[in-house]
Amino acid sequence: MPALACCVDAAVAAPPFSGVPPTATNPAAPSAVVASAAAMGDLSRWSPSHSACLYRVDGWGAPYFSVNSSGNISVRPHGADTLLHQEIDLLKIVKKASDPKSAGGLGLQLPLVIRLPDVLKNRLESLQSAFDLAIKSQDYTAHYQGVYPVKCNQDRYVVEDIVKFGSLFRFGLEAGSKPELLLAMSCLCKGSPEALLVCNGFKDAEYISLALVAKQLALNTVIVLEQEEELDLVIEISKKLLVRPVIGVRAKLRTKHAGHFGSTSGEKGKFGLTTTQILRVVRKLEQAGMLDCLQLLHFHIGSQIPSTALLSDGVGEAAQIYCELVRLGAQMKIIDIGGGLGIDYDGSKSTDSDISVGYSLEEYASAVVHAIHVVCTNRSVKHPVLCSESGRAIVSHHSILVFEAASSSVYDAPALSNLELQSFVDSLKEDVRAIYGNLSSAYWRLEYDNCLFYAEQLKQKSIELFKEGLMGMEQIAAVDGLCDLVSKAVGVSDPVHTYHVNLSVFTSIPDFWGIGQLFPIVPIHRLDERPCVRGILSDLTCDSDGKIDKFIGGDSSLLLHELEGKGGASGGSHYYLGMFLGGAYEEAIGGLHNLFGGPSVIRVLQSESPHGFAVTLAVPGPSSADILRLMQHEPDLMMETLRDRAEGYAGGMASMALASYLARSFHNMPYLAPASSCGLNAMSKSCFYYSSNDDYSEGVGDAAGGDEESYYCFA
Repeated sequence: MPALACCVDAAVAAPPFSGVPPTATNPAAPSAVVASAAAMGDLSRWSPSHSACLYRVDGWGAPYFSVNSSGNISVRPHGADTLLHQEIDLLKIVKKASDPKSAGGLGLQLPLVIRLPDVLKNRLESLQSAFDLAIKSQDYTAHYQGVYPVKCNQDRYVVEDIVKFGSLFRFGLEAGSKPELLLAMSCLCKGSPEALLVCNGFKDAEYISLALVAKQLALNTVIVLEQEEELDLVIEISKKLLVRPVIGVRAKLRTKHAGHFGSTSGEKGKFGLTTTQILRVVRKLEQAGMLDCLQLLHFHIGSQIPSTALLSDGVGEAAQIYCELVRLGAQMKIIDIGGGLGIDYDGSKSTDSDISVGYSLEEYASAVVHAIHVVCTNRSVKHPVLCSESGRAIVSHHSILVFEAASSSVYDAPALSNLELQSFVDSLKEDVRAIYGNLSSAYWRLEYDNCLFYAEQLKQKSIELFKEGLMGMEQIAAVDGLCDLVSKAVGVSDPVHTYHVNLSVFTSIPDFWGIGQLFPIVPIHRLDERPCVRGILSDLTCDSDGKIDKFIGGDSSLLLHELEGKGGASGGSHYYLGMFLGGAYEEAIGGLHNLFGGPSVIRVLQSESPHGFAVTLAVPGPSSADILRLMQHEPDLMMETLRDRAEGYAGGMASMALASYLARSFHNMPYLAPASSCGLNAMSKSCFYYSSNDDYSEGVGDAAGGDEESYYCFA
């Protein structure tokens, strides 16, 4: 073990830490990197495969993401069917999006969401294939046709792609509100005529009328009763519109799984009808001569169902309810098993975690088909059409959030010289000096736990004295230095760096803040280099919750690389991180904390071009003006007020430069911009100039007579 007094700047502390230190090691304090990579084999030469293991890419990423030989994340757009030449280097996509237009890029500012329609198509096809295989292998006599719950991601292109890709196998949509229903109606006009339009959620007369209009438009619409009272409206309005509705009921099952995502299931769950209420619905429909309209049973065990055992239990219970409805005279045709098909966010394939599942798509489909097949066959009931609302499983993989580390920092206790440590010891009061003596004795006896205990005791006592005005800042700083010295000497010092990222957690990863949802976050490049820094991620917001300090695998920090230069936002080399499997919910529920809006978005298809991809859509993120309008502000009036102010305080040409700069600030995204981006520079006390990069030369030319870099002086 290195000398306690030699750990910081080789400063051998004054007695009692002088002399030759004991030679030993602390077996309880291995190196962070070695501990994290211990299972990776030979670490003498770091390789991309080591990074793939460290970050579990082959677990959560398969079959869509891997680490290539260049040390970058690779996208496999067609899943397991992707050929080698079809793989896409993610770093090349980011560079294409963010490089300035003068360099052949798109000039988009980060953060950036990359959408991959090829992955979306593969997810749909894989889900359909899994059910088709289970149906064929088990001699099930009906078919599967899923629906996509648009609440997971309502983006126009996502929904339109799902309808387009799913039209060959009658894939439909599910809506939970009136705007979602309007969206679904419009999109399904271009889909399969057999595709289901499932209307969930709480309903009023307008919602039900809209659903019945969809039926009139020859859309295959099912109104699912969430509350018993909705039935009266359905009967009344359908008679007025002369529309024969197709009705479903959502059942509250007794089956329930533990954990956060199971809170919406069980007989006391938020949604659905009890068996007593379902019986009343059947009687009321029979009295109204509409029992034949009841054709679908819907239920939801809960999101992220962890195991097929739980799945089979819940589906089996629902199948019994379905058969009972058939016995009571309903013309039942469809079982909608709801959501619940989970995502393995950490690659562990665990059955007792909210962020993992212990089954494959094929095993999930097989369990569903088997459970319904057994019950219906035993009760001589015709096999129903199978439907699922597997939104998370469909869209999670197709979207990647890429953001940049702008800088990093770490707590660094001051180093102590011999003289400083001696002076510090001499200045201590008797009770504090006694603690220091205990610390020294424990160190020489190799009692590492006691060393840390006395160091913490020394720190707390010193803080008490400082608060009472009995200890100065210099002494407090010396205590910090000493405690850091102790940690390093006993081998437990593993400082965690804070990486300041150009991102808002509340806007782009709200589920981490709201429910503690973990997502895979990894560097998308430099994976052929050994990461040697433990870090947490701190966002741009002025909020202490704006950080990511929990990661998959149960770690409170993430192994990262040293930033090169000053970081991308300061003009140094870029360091890009990616958050994966976030295609569901994150964009839909993100907020505007600190008025940070959404990211830029690009849509990327695999192609036969030299880079292997084509960008089919590029949308800059919302500007400051866009966000201000959402909060009822009027940027035009704000700009006018500021322009008047500039003319009053600056005047002449200088006010024009200020006004041009302010206008550009309204136009830009609120995130950190590269150092080369436009800015206002002071030349002297009475002189400013406005500089701009090539992306904004046209706007500058309008304001400054066409010069790319113009100078203005106060009169």
